[in-house]
Formats: sequence, C-alpha cells, structure tokens
Amino acid sequence: MSLFDWFANIRKTEPAIQTKKEREIADGLWTKCQKCATVAYTKDFKANQLVCSECGYHSMVDSDERIRQLIDTNTWKPLAEEISPTDPLGFKDRKPYRDRITEYQKKTGLTDAVKIGTGLLDGLPVALGVMDFRFMGGSMGSVVGEKLCRLIEHATAERFPVIIVCASGGARMQEGMLSLMQMAKISGALHLHQEANLLYIPVLTHPTTGGVTASFAMLGDLIIAEPKATIAFAGRRVIEQTIREKLPEGFQTSEYLLQHGFIDAIVPRTQLKRTLAQLISLHQPFYPLMSHLEYTNNDNHRAMHQAI
Repeated sequence: MSLFDWFANIRKTEPAIQTKKEREIADGLWTKCQKCATVAYTKDFKANQLVCSECGYHSMVDSDERIRQLIDTNTWKPLAEEISPTDPLGFKDRKPYRDRITEYQKKTGLTDAVKIGTGLLDGLPVALGVMDFRFMGGSMGSVVGEKLCRLIEHATAERFPVIIVCASGGARMQEGMLSLMQMAKISGALHLHQEANLLYIPVLTHPTTGGVTASFAMLGDLIIAEPKATIAFAGRRVIEQTIREKLPEGFQTSEYLLQHGFIDAIVPRTQLKRTLAQLISLHQPFYPLMSHLEYTNNDNHRAMHQAI
C-alpha cells in the first residue's frame, strides 16, 4: 500500500469534524433588499414601510399593507366587497379566464385587483382605492372599473377627497373592449367629483402602465409618485420600434416625469401619509375640526359643505 492510499483510508474512517454549529434561523426573520442586497431584520424593514434603509429602494406593497400604512387604526370601512369578476367573453389563452380568476383569488385572498373603502387618514376622512399588483398584475377589468366608480361616486355624495394608489400593468386583455371602457367610465366619475370642487390625488407606484396611466392615474388635481417608479403607457421597445428612435435612459421613471412636468411631486413612502394629510388639510381646512362620524351622519354639516 502506498503512502497516498494509507492517508486516503485514514480520511475515510475519520468522523466528520463539525467546526461550527449551524444556527437555525426562522423563515421570514430577515429580508434582503432586491436592489442592493442589504439584509435587514424583517420587523425593522416593515416598520420602515418596506423601504430599504440603505439604498431607499421601495419594495412592492400589497393592498392590505398599504391600507395599514395610510389609514388610521380601526377606521377602515371597506366598500363593494361583494363584487366579483365573471367571464363575459368566455376567454381562453393557456387556460380559461374563469380558472385564472379562481387561481388568483385563492393565491391572494382578493376578489379582484383593487380594494376600496373609507377611513381616516391622520384624522381626516378620505375615500381610498388601492390597486394590488399581485392579482393578475393589477390589471384593470370590469370589476376594478366598477369598484373605483362606486368609490368616487360615494366620495362625491359624502364630499370626501379621493386617493387612488395605482399599481397596474394596464387594461385586462381577457375582457377585451369591456376593460377599455373602464377608462372612460372612471374618468367620467372623476369629472363629476371635480365639478363638486372635491380633491382627487392619484399615487403612482411601481409599476403604473397602460390604460391606467392613460386615464385616471393622470387625472389628479395633484399627482404624486413614489421614487424610482416605472410610469408608462407602452413599453420601451414598442415605442422605439414605432418612432424609430433611441429613447433616453430612465425616461419612464417618476424622476424623469417630474422633470418634464407629468407629475407634481415625488414623495418617499415613509412621508406619504403625512404629505397627503397636509394636502387635504390645505385644500379643505374644515376637515380637522370634524370626526368621521359627525361628517357622515350630520345633515347640517353636509349641507354646509355642499354650500361651500
């Protein structure tokens, strides 16, 4: 037996030496930033509203978390929860549209891609719609259009300001023309809300694209966006092929749109609630003097507001 074979046999028979005992870490205890890869304690990450403390990257937020961030505790009152999508066209791509709806409803716990309701934002009554990108990319179908219209109409009747947090890939192709009709439908409701001298603020988050951008996302009295959000109608490649020109880097970011006058302000998520409260107070300074219950139930107050 050679010396090499002797050493090889010795190594095979030696028990494995564990130099360092692995420490078990519970799932979800730590979160890694998708941009800079900084690892943060998940509890701290959520406390910072899912914004990286190192690079400022804004992670996507689902509708439930967004409502918790904006609406005061125990004041949220959902609207139109019973509305659920159907399959009016009997559409089928890789799978039937009806099956796709069921799949996303089970996966997300949502009926469709938007949640609507009323509540207090820093003590101020608001009507809030929050789109959820988890449900079919936040696509706008008949249910999204109907829910947002009901929200706006309710806000107009109660004289509430409207805030819509946008996150969408655009109109839902599985509903064809019916999805495109929602652009005009929501815009019409917003026009009546505007004629009543009421405030509408869309908040554009990553991504806001397609028919949503081409309609209610750009119809606000004040348009706010989160940092580094992608805001566009069509994709970069489609535009470049259409106009046969090379487009500048970052031309579909919130920073570029602010520079060119398409939006009014970029507000970090950690400052969003305070900023919205300030804007609402400036527009309708009587809000802080009333509770939500008084505002919705007192006919004298409502008559005074309508007169204003």
